Amino acid sequence: MSRAVVIGIAGGTGSGKTTLAKRMKDAFGDDLVLICQDYYYKSFNTLTYEQRKHLNFDHPNSFDNDYMVQQLKELREGKTIHRPVYSFIEHKRLDETIKEEAKKVIIIEGILIFENQELLDLMDIKVFVDTDSDIRFARRLIRDIHERGRDIDSVVNQYLNTVKPMHEAFVEPSKKHADIIIPNGGLNEVASSMLIEKIKSILS
Repeated sequence: MSRAVVIGIAGGTGSGKTTLAKRMKDAFGDDLVLICQDYYYKSFNTLTYEQRKHLNFDHPNSFDNDYMVQQLKELREGKTIHRPVYSFIEHKRLDETIKEEAKKVIIIEGILIFENQELLDLMDIKVFVDTDSDIRFARRLIRDIHERGRDIDSVVNQYLNTVKPMHEAFVEPSKKHADIIIPNGGLNEVASSMLIEKIKSILS
């Protein structure tokens, strides 16, 4: 198998990165593997649950990017990896891993993947999903309550204290590295179709 095409999809929380990634998965099926930066949160097992709850998970230092880079290089070389599993309910990395086999297309998705130069160097196409902040906050609020067992107060406090300032400090400035900027993520039919065609042309 020739070297995989690596596509980075970045953007703020609730921007539509996952929706766009799923559109790509639907288009390329078994030829695509999706790797989320969220899998690579550092493991803070030495801290109590109460201590972990108050960590700043939106700062670049909260991710084990060295490990992510290592595993992406292995995937790109055609090797199988066992990627980590992270629990957003317990705020820690679990003992289990998930097997991911090498594919023709690798999608990296995460809020801060453009902030790290080693990750940037691995990408063939860099896509930034640009969505209004009020829409992103509403999506995050719904997700965290329904999927991550959070209450409204904790979501709002986290957004104001860490998510919003970290977005302004790190995520938004990283947009300058993008090859393509897509408003509204996977809901943007025209941009999604153009990206799919671009990947097809590279693979052919």
